Amino acid sequence: MPEASQILEGLTQAAAWGRPLALGWHIIMLAALIALLVGWRPTRRLAGTLLALPLLSVAAMAWIVGNPFNGIVFGAVAVLLIALAARLPHDTVQGGSVWTTVAGVVMVALGWTYPHFLDGAALTTYLYAAPFGLVPCPTLSGVMGFALLGDGLRNRPWSLALAVTGLFYALVSAFRLGVRLDLLMLIGVVALMVRAISASYPHAVSNRQGSHAMSADG
Repeated sequence: MPEASQILEGLTQAAAWGRPLALGWHIIMLAALIALLVGWRPTRRLAGTLLALPLLSVAAMAWIVGNPFNGIVFGAVAVLLIALAARLPHDTVQGGSVWTTVAGVVMVALGWTYPHFLDGAALTTYLYAAPFGLVPCPTLSGVMGFALLGDGLRNRPWSLALAVTGLFYALVSAFRLGVRLDLLMLIGVVALMVRAISASYPHAVSNRQGSHAMSADG
């Protein structure tokens, strides 16, 4: 496995070489937020597919800068999320509770303004060129944030796949690469995991109540 310094150098290269792509992703995020604010709600299937696309972008950039590990992992996770999304129904995404919304806003803000890997850049540069869609952690932060705004798509496998990936990269980045900022990703990881674990609870309660009712009728 490459040394931490080599990994960080590759991530810095990705952030520099892919700045036009990062700008494009920021425009897409802004358009998505505006659309959500004016009432647009995608289907859960569409949302799950669209949220996987930034991960494919990271995978492509990882191969360009010579990081096959990130290329393979992000490519595989993106394909998994798209496959899981294809099994979701066509009902529209619904907002969740206050705490999932707050966690989502924090994660989107982190992904949007991620203050790392742009050496010597002015602070305002992070508003449009932070490496979302280029390197793992800001991308996972932003994607987890949008997922939380949609209540984790109310799907356990999809949410857990994203959360586990976020957990792995948050810990590796914080403790192997020394980017302690990425511990903030744990906010999104924990929120997604809690939401995923509780996602089927109402359905389970309903099933148990229905079973009890049938037993009583019998």
